Amino acid sequence: MNRDDLAASIDHTVLGPETTLDDVKAVLDDASEYGMNACIPACYVEEAAEYAADVTLATVVGFPHGQHVPEIKRREGVEAWNDGADELDVVINVGRLKMGDTDAVRDELAELVAAVPIPVKVIIETALLTDEEKHAACQAAKDADAEMVKTSTGFADGGAEVDDVALMSEYLPVKASGGVGSWADAKAMFDVGAVRIGASSGVEIVDDFEQNAE
Repeated sequence: MNRDDLAASIDHTVLGPETTLDDVKAVLDDASEYGMNACIPACYVEEAAEYAADVTLATVVGFPHGQHVPEIKRREGVEAWNDGADELDVVINVGRLKMGDTDAVRDELAELVAAVPIPVKVIIETALLTDEEKHAACQAAKDADAEMVKTSTGFADGGAEVDDVALMSEYLPVKASGGVGSWADAKAMFDVGAVRIGASSGVEIVDDFEQNAE
């Protein structure tokens, strides 16, 4: 992996509850300069798409807990696409999954995937799931024709873990998100099957790579 390939594999992220448009613009500036993607709150997508048309723009759906009703998730995704989003990261309904209602989890994801012509990544929130539930969540995402599965929102205890990424990569390409703050962290995820990194420290990861990669 070279520097440009690494940068293109990072979703430089700002999703905190106090995020302002200025915060988003700062992330977009970094993403544009470094060749990264950006992941931002849905409320700023239209302005962000106009501000940085060269940046691949991801936003979140059903964030951060995944408990929106399916129709709201679908509408939220469609609105984000209409506003200029290039990719969607949607949170599963963890409670439904834990109840064993995997059909409901799959069906709401499939409705969103069918409603938009852009990639949908499915956040399964690994820190809240058993291994059996992780398998079930990934299978639901695959059956719904999602593009990718993603480890975490960053709002539950715990983030991306090597063992989880390896498990998830049996089903779909993986976005490792949560606690990835250095090139060493990112490389560990890539080594077990991740193809994308979600991180607020995208600049630091790329700089670290340039300084330390062999």
